[in-house]
Amino acid sequence: MLIAEDGPPASGDYEDVIAALYRLVWVEKMPVHLYQVDRTAAAPADALLRALGSPHRRFTAVHVAGTKGKGSVSAMCAAGLRAAGLRVGFYTSPHLQDFRERIRVLTPDDGDGRIGEAAFAALYREIEPLIAATPGLTWFEIPTALAFLHFARQAVDVAVVEAGVGGRLDATNVVSPLVSVITTLGLDHVDVLGSTLEEIAGEKGGILKPGVPAVTAPQPAAALARLEAIAARQGCPLTVVGRDWRAGGGSRRLRVERSPDPAFVPAGAELPLALRGEHQLVNATVALAALGAARRRFPGVTGAAAARGLATVEWKGRLQTLLAGPGRPTLVVDCAHCGTSAEMLAAELRREWSFARLHLIFSVPADKELARMMRALFPLADTIVLTANRHPRAATAAELLALARELGFDGVAAAGVPDALDRALAIAAPGDLVCATGDTSVVGEVLDAWELVGPAYTAASPPRAPRTPSLPSQPETGGGG
Repeated sequence: MLIAEDGPPASGDYEDVIAALYRLVWVEKMPVHLYQVDRTAAAPADALLRALGSPHRRFTAVHVAGTKGKGSVSAMCAAGLRAAGLRVGFYTSPHLQDFRERIRVLTPDDGDGRIGEAAFAALYREIEPLIAATPGLTWFEIPTALAFLHFARQAVDVAVVEAGVGGRLDATNVVSPLVSVITTLGLDHVDVLGSTLEEIAGEKGGILKPGVPAVTAPQPAAALARLEAIAARQGCPLTVVGRDWRAGGGSRRLRVERSPDPAFVPAGAELPLALRGEHQLVNATVALAALGAARRRFPGVTGAAAARGLATVEWKGRLQTLLAGPGRPTLVVDCAHCGTSAEMLAAELRREWSFARLHLIFSVPADKELARMMRALFPLADTIVLTANRHPRAATAAELLALARELGFDGVAAAGVPDALDRALAIAAPGDLVCATGDTSVVGEVLDAWELVGPAYTAASPPRAPRTPSLPSQPETGGGG
């Protein structure tokens, strides 16, 4: 049940509506309650949406769940559908800087498409009386309902919907997909999804619907077997990347090695990728397979449209370079949020960048695989700056420093992300690399700070970074797993 904390009532102003959302006490702070075995899948979300006239029944969807890469795959799918001339709803979580990043309508003329502030406030006012009246509602179901209502009223052709935590019981698991997608699985949210990849596959595979085609990234044997069993039970044709679709290539270029649909994308095709990193080869192949399945409903989703989507997609915070050039250090941010993604980031730092010294800014929620993430990244770093971010479950700098020392590393504690960025930039010399990572919250805060200090820092004599003003904390909204 959601309870409003003490505070003034929200007005129609966008900032007041956002403040009202953040004043809610959300069940995701105690996620075990969300994942009780006897809970009917997505029942509260369905009840809220029925009260709103079932807007989720007025569009079809590409539904994406997974541990790693689901945001990138979702963004690639949305870009490909947009390149095909479609009007595309795009729902993701969490956001980096602006809450409205979660709810977008992409069109051929608008590649950003985020919901307007006035429209967001009006939708919230409309839904607000139903929040307290819907038993069992969780925080994530509120923006989900706002998104689906917006998509229906904007008459989208299709929505790309990224699941939050899990899949089986996720608020998004009410959509009627034309294809269900499972990205790379890893051990994340183990307290609610299970302690093995097979158990996690069971939760993520809960988005598979009877008779609806499904696509999965390559998975370990036990996880794939679980997904295949769910697909067989549901009568879902299951496409497995690495078996049915195969691709290779290098950084920012995909080479298709095997294609089950040569009329869509033939084997031998080479496609440029906008997103950097070897792991994006898998994500791009998953997106291609999903877009291929979407052609049954939308024949205009051609191979050329899919290729344009992969080549032009924008997805901030994923191996994103904020500063580079002669006579300057390089500044990179990446939303590595679990052990698997930290190991991928470490590999990319070795492969994609040449640097004299690495200055690492590290900030992460306390319930993540802290030791595994540290072991992956810290051996590469000459300087480790540890800090807490605005996430409500963020580990403190002192907690991170204590664990780092237990593992044989050392570092310095910063008062917050802006201070951590200040410290790292102050010691970074030309030819050095500064990398900020840990989860979406730290990346969002670095992007906020960089918008303030970046223009001045790129001057010949860069100043030390000033502090950014404090902003509301992001609640746990299901992102990253």
